[in-house]
Amino acid sequence: MVQQFKKRSQKAGLPPGTFVHIGDRLAKEVRMEVINYSEERLEKKEIKSIEECRPFLERPDTVTWINIEGIHDVKKIEEIGMIFGTHPLILEDILNSDQRPKMEDLGEYIYTVLKIFNEQKGESLKVVSEQISIIIGGNYVFSILEKENTVLKPIRTRLEAGIGRIRKAGPDYLAYAIIDAVVDHYFIVLEAFGEKAERMEEASLKNPGPDTLQAIQDFKREMIFLRRSVWPLRETISSLARSESPLIQDGTIAYFKDVYDHTIQVIDNIETLRDMLSGLLDIYLSSVSNKMNTVMKTLTIIATIFIPLTFIAGVYGMNFKYMPELEWPWGYFGVWGIMLVVAFLMVIFFYKKKW
Repeated sequence: MVQQFKKRSQKAGLPPGTFVHIGDRLAKEVRMEVINYSEERLEKKEIKSIEECRPFLERPDTVTWINIEGIHDVKKIEEIGMIFGTHPLILEDILNSDQRPKMEDLGEYIYTVLKIFNEQKGESLKVVSEQISIIIGGNYVFSILEKENTVLKPIRTRLEAGIGRIRKAGPDYLAYAIIDAVVDHYFIVLEAFGEKAERMEEASLKNPGPDTLQAIQDFKREMIFLRRSVWPLRETISSLARSESPLIQDGTIAYFKDVYDHTIQVIDNIETLRDMLSGLLDIYLSSVSNKMNTVMKTLTIIATIFIPLTFIAGVYGMNFKYMPELEWPWGYFGVWGIMLVVAFLMVIFFYKKKW
């Protein structure tokens, strides 16, 4: 978070619409791909410049999907504005990888930004966030990611195989398919966190320790990050479902409403995990307290057993000259016998009391 603030400070004092990449460079190089399709045909091509998209855009009976992976090259993003007339503030948002999910209807196109989440497995489960920007035009869709991601692979497969209605519908349905794939991937991440929560609950009950507390704190931090990133998405999807833009057909609105329902489920799951997190902390504190009580109970029993033994040892440790037992040949063994009998009786007493 501190590093992100430092990177944002690079823009301090610059005028609005200044193109500066804010965020980590996640891709080694920018990769651009164009998929032009209709119900009957599909053409796929890797391009080096946005200018190469023009021939595809001149086909009004087809849909053009331009997928860009890597946003660190400012000049390539600037090309989008020069060729498609995209507003400089939108291009500025694309280059800023710390955007919150939102939707902006600019008439000729719709701009949407949301987050892709992936789980980074290791000693502690972490969320890796990546920004995806989507521009919906009259016969084209831009998807601009920070790096290559497998989340969109099922959409390419459906396009190539002609499965479903994606090849029959327009760019608005393609944008829906992209957003739906991203939101559905949230459930995979949340499932991994749910399994981790169950393991942490078991660890908190069986053997709570400093590592368990640290894991709970890490879990809490990741849940705060997820909640902060997903809550604005509900408003974003709702705006798309209620949009009156001619770019979104009436038949596609029902699909956006379905994504909205999925978003609500994601938020409910996050809230459930946060409740589990609060319960985990209570379980941890209770387990530590019970463990401490068990230790104190054991020490108390041991101390209680030794109290009468210490009393007997103290009596016969007094330096009086006339003590009858001191002259008795079996006095030493007699005292030991009394002490052992007392200790044994006390152990039996504690056992019957189930202490």
